Parts: sequence; structure tokens; C-alpha cells
Amino acid sequence: MPHHTLSACEAAHQLAQRTLRAEDLVRDCLERIDAREPQVQAWTHVARDAALARAKALDHGAHQGLLHGLPIGVKDLIATFDMPTSYGSAVYAGHQPANDATCVALARAAGAVVMGKTVTTELATFQPNQTRNPRNLAHTPGGSSSGSAAAVADGMVPLALGSQTAGSLSRPASYCGVVAFKPSFGGINRAGAKPLSDTLDTLGTMARNVPDAALFAAALSGRTSWLVRPMAEHLSRPLRVGLCHTFEWGQALPETQAAMQHAAACVQANSAMALSDVQLPVDYQQLAQAQTYIQLADQAQSFAFERLHHWAQLSPRLQGIMQAGLAVTVEQYDQALALVARCRAQLADVFQDVDVLLTPSAPGAAPLGLDNTGDPVFCRIWTVLHTPTVNIPAGFAPNGMPVGLQVVGPVGADGLTLAAAHALHQCLDVSR
Repeated sequence: MPHHTLSACEAAHQLAQRTLRAEDLVRDCLERIDAREPQVQAWTHVARDAALARAKALDHGAHQGLLHGLPIGVKDLIATFDMPTSYGSAVYAGHQPANDATCVALARAAGAVVMGKTVTTELATFQPNQTRNPRNLAHTPGGSSSGSAAAVADGMVPLALGSQTAGSLSRPASYCGVVAFKPSFGGINRAGAKPLSDTLDTLGTMARNVPDAALFAAALSGRTSWLVRPMAEHLSRPLRVGLCHTFEWGQALPETQAAMQHAAACVQANSAMALSDVQLPVDYQQLAQAQTYIQLADQAQSFAFERLHHWAQLSPRLQGIMQAGLAVTVEQYDQALALVARCRAQLADVFQDVDVLLTPSAPGAAPLGLDNTGDPVFCRIWTVLHTPTVNIPAGFAPNGMPVGLQVVGPVGADGLTLAAAHALHQCLDVSR
């Protein structure tokens, strides 16, 4: 079996035991990139020589940490001192930061091998760049963490860094059929990632299973409590799962509706789980719109330099986003923040009788075409509420494209949310 098909946890164990060399794992990943990158186009930069040199040094040195020898991709929104960081924008073509983002520095310190930079949409907004969905090259991989999702889904790397302001981790993971973990807000330090919104931006991890995503996040956060442990170590009773359609359910396509029905049936048939329906408070009906106002307004401010000095280098789509953000009034912005505060205060009631929620990640499977990255409507509320979320593969559309669901937990309950997501992923068993 090629080494690049190993899970991160399996590879980490073999690397720690010295039964697998980091150099061999990196070479296998590079071979996979060479074979598939012309079609998938997940990378803006592949650091071939540096990755091999790093792997050889790790093989001859002491064990470095949780990520010893593991190849990772880094979203091109996140600074690297030794590789270009263009933020997906012509404004920053060839830009070379002087330092690593905190998460990259910590990943290296834990033994990771940075394979290169993965494609992001333009300034992590909605204008796609070149990446295609590895499941079907005619379909979008989603965004804005397009390259990270595609690279992991296609076996180029076992782990990748992404970020989310609306749905930029969960949606591409759902579209590409991989796992994405968005921690509670601030769970992973975001210094060195290009800001979009100080109140929303969250760094997270992508992998092919939940324990791998948790391993990566634990190394970056220093929270070993995030490592996936059996549910029995968290709970002495069945896991209480709340089926939550949300107020956006009317936008769910048949494949998402079917995935939710399948998930409900699987949970009901599992004696270690208990299912109930969860209705969100009425205030949540306007929450997605509130998140949209906040994101639009924050982006227009965060990108003031690009807007004021490089307007002509921005795509028409991003220009429209900037104009929409400038049109959000101070009153609308403050009202949105007030609504969010009320909704956050009601989270305790939402989770009163359940441990986690199971809810859609996207309206449906990845849309056909490469001119848009899909709709983050099902992710917006959880991002603005600052809850931990885990996208898990949960089904397939009739055309064979993946469909994901989100496992959502209470703020700060990241370890339980990850363990529950792993249990639910195993319960659904939809791998293909």
C-alpha cells in the first residue's frame, strides 16, 4: 500500500516507531502530487526540495512531537517565511512574508513537513481560483479553503490547514468528501493569517477522518484533550444527538435531505446513541443574515488597503462584495451584533437536552462548474455563534458526489464534539 494512503494517525505511529521513514512518506506524497496536480490544481507552491530535506533531517533526529514527519498543506491565506503567500490575489503575487504564521510555526515545531501552499479563493472570499474537485473535475471544490480540501481528498497530503469566516472549512470538506474541524472561536491562534473578520475568522484542520483532524488541531492548540478518545471516556450514558434542520432547511437539496434521513436512521439503530429533534429559538431565524452583514462590513474594513490602493486588481465579484460591505450601515451592523449576542446567550438552551447537533453542511453536493464555490448558508450561524463544528462525509448525491453533515457542539466542548463526530462518522459508514 502506498504510504500516502495511510491515515495521519497510522503514519504518526509508524514514524514514531521508526518503521516508516518521513522521507518515504514525503516522496509518496510528492509522487501523488506529480500525478494529479495537473488535473486538480490544488497548489500554488510545492516546496519539493525543502520538504525532502526536512524529512531527511527528521529521520536522523529526535522525535519532534505529535506531527513528527507528517506532510501538511498550508492554505495560501496563512503566512510562511520560506514560501510565497499571495492570499489568492493578484495584488500579492510573489509576496514573501518575513515570518511564519503562529499555526505554521507550531506545526513545524511539532514535527510537520510543510509540503507547500494550497489554493485559496481571492482573499478567501467568493471568487474562485484554479482548483477543481478531485471527485469530478467539472465541479467546484468549494471555498475558500479550496486547495486544502482537494489536496486531502485526493491523497496528496493527509492533513491541511484551512480557515473559515462563513463556511470555508465545512463547505469544501463536504463537497470533496473529507473531514473538517472548525474549533471554538480562537481555539487555534490565527496570528499571521490574512484577516477578513476579527469576530468570525477561525483556523481549522482538514483530514480524511476525525482522529486525524483532531491530532492536527491538538498539536496546534496544545490541547491534548482534543485527541479523539472513546465516547465512554466522555459520557457514562448514550450520546444524545439532536437532529437540527435549522431555519435554512428550505434550501436543502434532495441529497442533503436524504443524508439527514439516513443519519437519523443510523443513530436510532445505534444503542450507544439517542436521537431527538431540536428546534432552534425564533431569534435564530435572522442569524444567517446577521452573520452576512457582519462579514460584509468587516471585510470592507479589513481590505481597506486593497480597496483604496488596488481596486483595479480586484475581481468584479470582489469589488461587488466590497461595495456591499460599505453599504451596510452602522445601525445594521450594531443590530446584527446585538442579535448575535442574544443568540449566543440562548445556546445553553439549545444544548440543554443534547450533547451535539447534527445539521447540514451545505445545500447539497458540489455544484457543476468552476465559476462559483457554492453557498455557505448552512455554516453561517455556527461560525457567528463560535461553536465547534466537524464536517463528516454522510452520503452521496445520485451523481456520486459527496454530501456532508456538520456535528456541532457547545462552545468549549471541542473534545466531546470531536469524539461524537468520530462516533457518528463510523455509525454512518458511507465511505466509497
